[in-house]
Amino acid sequence: MPWWSWILLWVALVALSLLFYVLLGIRLFRQFMATVRDLGAAGEKLGQLGPFQEQEEAAAAPATLPGSAVFASPAVMRHDYEASTSARREERRRRRVQRKADRGQPQALGDLDFT
Repeated sequence: MPWWSWILLWVALVALSLLFYVLLGIRLFRQFMATVRDLGAAGEKLGQLGPFQEQEEAAAAPATLPGSAVFASPAVMRHDYEASTSARREERRRRRVQRKADRGQPQALGDLDFT
């Protein structure tokens, strides 16, 4: 094989690699622009929130910080655990009563609230 055929082979390989990098760059640029467009749409959607919605979200924030259970007393943690358990149980009972009332089914005496 003559020496100039090796040069042509290397020129072709370099040209193909440059073409690959150009196409890869175009693809990455398009994906970047799509991400920027999505972030802009999300920013516009978040920008439409009024001050009342932000205040409601701030009021609904938990009073304790995450990770504070490590330093809490066992009595406080037991109380929180029992309160959350009873709240979940009451919520399940309320949904069960509402579901049975919607279907016209008889209620169980334990589900009725006599207070």
